[in-house]
Amino acid sequence: MNDIREGLKTYIETEIIPRYRAFDKAHREDHVRMVIAQALELADMLGADRELLYAAAAYHDTGLVEGRERHHLVSGEIIRSDKQLRKWFSEEDIELIAEAAEDHRASSDHAPRSLYGRIIAEADRFIEAETIIRRTAQYSLQHYPQLSREGHLSRCIGHLKEKYGDGGYLKLWIPGSPNARRLEELRAIIRDEPQVIRLTQQILDEEISAAEA
Repeated sequence: MNDIREGLKTYIETEIIPRYRAFDKAHREDHVRMVIAQALELADMLGADRELLYAAAAYHDTGLVEGRERHHLVSGEIIRSDKQLRKWFSEEDIELIAEAAEDHRASSDHAPRSLYGRIIAEADRFIEAETIIRRTAQYSLQHYPQLSREGHLSRCIGHLKEKYGDGGYLKLWIPGSPNARRLEELRAIIRDEPQVIRLTQQILDEEISAAEA
């Protein structure tokens, strides 16, 4: 990230990224850093502005401070209200950054409005089977503690099918991206009912044991 202006990088590193420490396990610092890295890689591939994408990726989930349901819209509000960003970006740039954050949500009912939105939506997904199943298990255990082990298993597999399965609501916006290939690999696992049950059970047991240790 040597091409990111020092002042912007310092501000993001000290004031924005630390906010993710307060979020759930699937949205901690490792997540935002993954999104930043993937967004910058796609920027180079598609000829987009790296600083604009760096900011959009860094802020994309900051709206989780007000809960999950509207977090993408709240992220946009946070970006528009952050006066510090005006040191490095024009009002037009800030609007692009805000729209990219608003459009990243997988369950959005509309396509991202710009290339930047498509890149952030794509960068937000690291579609690797074990990672996806583990994050699904972590979310279920954290947000539905009243469920039995069997209840968590059923909920996790239902979510995997609804979001990532054939006809699921997850949309990828960059044709030929690494995620497109990995999504097909994940779908093959989801289609194989015994395999997805076995993997999800194993990961749930690991997460339950870790929480009890």
